[in-house]
Amino acid sequence: MPKPVVLIAEVLSPATIEALGPDFDVRNVDGTDREALFAALADADAVLVRSATRIDEEALTHAPKLKVVARAGVGLDNVDIKAATAAGVMVVNAPTSNIVSAAELTVGHILSLARRIPAAHASLSAGAWKRSSFTGAELFEKTVGIVGLGRIGALVAARLAAFDMRVVAYDPYVTSARAQQLGVQLLSLDELVAESDFLTIHMPKTPETTGMIGAEQFKAMKPTAFVVNVARGGLIDEEALHAALVAGEIAGAGLDVFTSEPPAEGGTARPLLDLPNVVVTPHLGASTEEAQEKAGVSVARSVRLALGGDLVPDAVNVAGGVIDPYVRPGISLVEKLGQIFASLATSPLTSLDVEVHGELNDYDVSVLKLAALKGVFTNIVSETVSYVNAPLLADQRGIAVRLLKDDVSDEYRNVITLAGALSDGSQLSVSGTLTGPKQAEKLIGINDHALELPIEKHHVVMLYTDRPGIVAVYGQKFGEAGINIAGMQIAREAAGAQALSVLTLDSPVSDELLDDVRAAIDADLFRQIEITEV
Repeated sequence: MPKPVVLIAEVLSPATIEALGPDFDVRNVDGTDREALFAALADADAVLVRSATRIDEEALTHAPKLKVVARAGVGLDNVDIKAATAAGVMVVNAPTSNIVSAAELTVGHILSLARRIPAAHASLSAGAWKRSSFTGAELFEKTVGIVGLGRIGALVAARLAAFDMRVVAYDPYVTSARAQQLGVQLLSLDELVAESDFLTIHMPKTPETTGMIGAEQFKAMKPTAFVVNVARGGLIDEEALHAALVAGEIAGAGLDVFTSEPPAEGGTARPLLDLPNVVVTPHLGASTEEAQEKAGVSVARSVRLALGGDLVPDAVNVAGGVIDPYVRPGISLVEKLGQIFASLATSPLTSLDVEVHGELNDYDVSVLKLAALKGVFTNIVSETVSYVNAPLLADQRGIAVRLLKDDVSDEYRNVITLAGALSDGSQLSVSGTLTGPKQAEKLIGINDHALELPIEKHHVVMLYTDRPGIVAVYGQKFGEAGINIAGMQIAREAAGAQALSVLTLDSPVSDELLDDVRAAIDADLFRQIEITEV
């Protein structure tokens, strides 16, 4: 029997090949040569890439036997996940391979800014000896503000605490107990911006976090403060940053990532490269030998699992492994319920129950617990979330998680509910089901409010006191802004009581419009939900 063919499309470490073992026919191809790649994909069961090889819809049409695409790194910009999913091809990456490297690069940028190392090096290399021109600052007893206290943020906190710095953080999804474990004081974003001598951001890039450090924040910062971004391009408003640096509102910036990479002429990042108080690196967060080796070995192991028919924890589009076909459609539903739950939470989560009701009780549904956690964390941490690190993320935050099963489901064949306790003492639950021959994903409950609405990409959830004319108020405001309401459900217990409206929209809504609508209807809860593809 012939061995499965594993195609290596870019240079990977010897340890990667060793981790694959002797059970595969390992072949090599230059992934940047499209014709050669297409020819090699014809027999491939798996392909391993880094960042230069594009596995898009066109490439997938040349790979009839392909079962798994493995990206030896964190990002997946060069892999068309949607097309791979449609073709039944698993996509895996190495989500935790670079976290130490990224944390250390953050510290490197902070030290470079504090001691003006790059400028001093350039001056001395040019033949000058200007010691007095490069007076720096100590980190000792300074305040570092960390925006995003996920795995990388926590590593940065631990390393900078060793410099005897005061470490503060902003992360709306981290409990005070978790922050206390890390020796970090939680602040609001406004407080953190005002108090930080160094500010470093480690958030995922979402519509809510894009440009979250902008003109307003720079004006509130100390004129001696520095900002650092090694996470995602666009988290810091580059035009506002340039203006703040030129005006002297802040002292300097360290950047490893940019909105457009490489920074192009005419782009918002390009002017930053010409400023003397900016330290830049070309997206080097994962560029260490150790990170590259960890990434290669990690995806090699995932390939072995995938081709062996086992559960693949680092799969980003399908869970893989021996999962009953009856259970598998629920994975996507539960991930989306997790995203909805996280969007509706008013404070950090302290415990979560994943309740499975109905006929699913007869099957192994343990993967649904992982899917729920993956969904909850997808848009609130900086690292890529997978089935292997989602439980770790919960454990780090002190979140107790249970899987509960029973065979009682009165209205639907199956109902899955995520029920959680929040740190402010409130409770939150969201419920969903799959209906019809196409297994349509439906949101059927939020707390005590029953509804039935297909889960789409854009939703707005509003909780307000029921009164005549309120639908007309928000309908008019959305209409005037050119936002089309594609569907809606309203649930209430009684006339004049609290009413819950869930809208399906054709496009996202600006923060300004959301604030306007919320004020107009005096909503107790008002959330925009953006569902990330799963």
